[in-house]
Amino acid sequence: MKSIDLPLLESLGQVRIPLPSSKSESNRVLIIDALTKGKNLLSNLAEARDTQTMIRLLKDDPEVYDVLDAGTTMRFLTAFAALNNKIKTLTGTPRMCERPIGILVDALREIGAEIDYLKEEGYPPLQTRGFGGQKSREISIRGDVSSQYISALLMNAPLLPQGLILNLTGKVGSRTYITMTLELMKTFGVNYQFEGNQIRVAPQEYQATSFSVESDWSGASYWFSLLACAGAGELFLEGLKADSLQGDARIVSIMDRLGVKSTFQEGGVLLQKQPVLGLSEFDFTHCPDLAQTVAVTCALTGQQADFTGLESLRIKETDRIDALQRELAKIGAHLREGRTGVFTLTPAAQIPEIVEVETYDDHRMAMAFMPLITKTKMRILDPEVVNKSYPSFWKHCELLGINPVFKN
Repeated sequence: MKSIDLPLLESLGQVRIPLPSSKSESNRVLIIDALTKGKNLLSNLAEARDTQTMIRLLKDDPEVYDVLDAGTTMRFLTAFAALNNKIKTLTGTPRMCERPIGILVDALREIGAEIDYLKEEGYPPLQTRGFGGQKSREISIRGDVSSQYISALLMNAPLLPQGLILNLTGKVGSRTYITMTLELMKTFGVNYQFEGNQIRVAPQEYQATSFSVESDWSGASYWFSLLACAGAGELFLEGLKADSLQGDARIVSIMDRLGVKSTFQEGGVLLQKQPVLGLSEFDFTHCPDLAQTVAVTCALTGQQADFTGLESLRIKETDRIDALQRELAKIGAHLREGRTGVFTLTPAAQIPEIVEVETYDDHRMAMAFMPLITKTKMRILDPEVVNKSYPSFWKHCELLGINPVFKN
């Protein structure tokens, strides 16, 4: 297995980071563009492998949509194919075929799509077999499993003959991602109503427009974390907006408690060191992709904290809770579930002179643990996992004066 060795870097200089574009925004506008027959002018699409996979599959239109390890791509293309009368087989990596999709398939079947599982019930691979007509205008779907199921349905809703009324049941997680989807739809001319836990989208047409994708706040979070853990430094992150649609922009308020001041300027946001105020608890229900980053930051800055809203981390690229627990233990930190749904982070005790981090086929594990270089030398296994969302990540590390050493 390949690895990358990173030297100790206790302090940073003044560095500009040209962040990648948002994968979340890119994948949504690509589906909307496909629904408008490619009449839009899209720019600054993400370099992420997930997005490039989406672009390729929509362009080539093969009989088999092999999404590799891209969960968003799998869910969005399943709804796109099913509700637009496409006969497609959808599959992916072995891990992708272990990630559940039954809630989305059940909803699509209720609307009128014909879908068959090709192996295990409730999981890919699957085949969409056509859409003979809309059977239901109003359906209910759980809101506590994956917002991507909901977004997948919403983006196709305007083109359904009867539109769609979506009732979200139970606790609604990642609500910011649902709002992002709806606001992007609005940018392309679609109106909606979102009141309480009900979303209404009437039958209507998307309007072609020009759209430039914002930089990625998830990718930005690792640089916030690096500065929070470092002894000194200043970073400028390019392409971020104060009024972002991305839920992971919450990292600004989180890191404000952990020693990073954010000042929005023309072209991005300036990050500067400030005193640590402390973060005793945080609910990740609406920004679960920040959990690994914040856990590592707290571990390295001496902050004990209670985390909730981590339920969806079990069904990501890996079981992220288990992965975090294993890797944090290597630096004497612990993440334990004391009460149901409440995980307590205990900071690092004694960090070894070199730490080897396993990534579990998960891009966010590699990037979330990178700030450990402020405390010790480290080795990260399978560093190429970052290609899923941030292919230029290690190149951007070099901007800090780090010379990563790749080994086979």
